[in-house]
Amino acid sequence: MNNPHLHPLLAERWSPLAFSPEPIPPDVLELLMEAARWAPSCFNEQPWRYLYATIDDAEAHAQLLSCLVPANQEWAKHAPFLAISVAKLTFTRNGKPNSYGWHDVGQATMSLVAEATAHGLFAHQMGGILPDRIRELYALPEDYVPVAGLAIGRLGDPAQLSPALQAREASPRTRRPIAHTFLKNGF
Repeated sequence: MNNPHLHPLLAERWSPLAFSPEPIPPDVLELLMEAARWAPSCFNEQPWRYLYATIDDAEAHAQLLSCLVPANQEWAKHAPFLAISVAKLTFTRNGKPNSYGWHDVGQATMSLVAEATAHGLFAHQMGGILPDRIRELYALPEDYVPVAGLAIGRLGDPAQLSPALQAREASPRTRRPIAHTFLKNGF
């Protein structure tokens, strides 16, 4: 834990590369989904969708894995739960652009990640996805856009990773200073 003053759900959250392929119990998966479902959103639009696969369905898991860039496939293949978050970029109620869709998807994903942490699971979010492949394989409607990948599971053995990924896994978790993020009088 990097900051003992933060809530443990935030302080203990980190993005590992080594996952155990041990399946996540269905009742816990349901709670992760509920956590995302109850996230706040602009006008309660709930513009998030998640394409997902579990390791116990090898074909679906392989298909979703193929939507990640090869560097992410290398380590994410062991994660028992893979997902792609998707944002609806128009409001359902009037068809106008929803410029908050991406933000709201991020909130839903963080809710899901916090719930995962509460159950002793770890999540690794990733930008390295293949949007065109996702759109093709999952028939996304035109006003939906893939946002990010997500791998969730228990910690695995770092020895299963390549030497380069083992080094990344062992690197310290850092953040820039608060003063560089919260700017009282502008940049």
